[in-house]
Amino acid sequence: MVVTARIWRLHVREVERRAEEAERTRDEGAQRRAMEERLRIARELHDSLTHSISVVCVQAGVAAHLARKRGEDVPPALLAIQEAGAEAARELRTTLSVLRSAEDGDSSGLGQLDSLVARAQGAGLPVTVSVTGTTRPLPPEVDQAAYRIVQEALTNVGRHAGQACASVQLHYSADGFAVQVDDDGTGPSISPGPGPRPAGTGLGLIGMRERVAELGGRLRAGPRDGGGFQVRAEFPARTLS
Repeated sequence: MVVTARIWRLHVREVERRAEEAERTRDEGAQRRAMEERLRIARELHDSLTHSISVVCVQAGVAAHLARKRGEDVPPALLAIQEAGAEAARELRTTLSVLRSAEDGDSSGLGQLDSLVARAQGAGLPVTVSVTGTTRPLPPEVDQAAYRIVQEALTNVGRHAGQACASVQLHYSADGFAVQVDDDGTGPSISPGPGPRPAGTGLGLIGMRERVAELGGRLRAGPRDGGGFQVRAEFPARTLS
């Protein structure tokens, strides 16, 4: 009787193990199919965007060439469009090469922050950068996320804040890492229509929230006291190890 009961318990455990394995395999299969579909959509979008940005770069280059040929000064905004377009095209080509090789990665990071700030300043947006705490290497995914957050936030300032100044703050501490972008603008909202910019709207902010949440952090975005807008992402220490 004792032997029979033991055999029965072993049998039940084996059945449970097989059920759990089947469930896990099914979940992994669903996740793989979802990832493959996301990659397919990403490839199509990036192919289309690469073409469109290339057209913009060519048109900006032609306009600059014609202005010089007429002996006129090339508008700084046109040069900024040309430079930003070329940089965007380079980033898209890099991302496409990653997607097409089915590898996960992104060469962008805070090491390119100076170049990003310089482009924003060249487009007419005053930007300052400050760092507090003891700097240390960040995991690649956090480093990339921080860069993309600053990139998206500065883009939103340029588009929606009107005449504004922006500040980028990087804060290193024992509790984790935070990146914050503030502006003092009073321009229109991120979504169409008048009024102050609402917190958490726009596909850019949605993308930032998703990126930070995937890394175990949190993102806050909304109006500042006294005017302007703030985007702050916080990554806990456990995501930095």
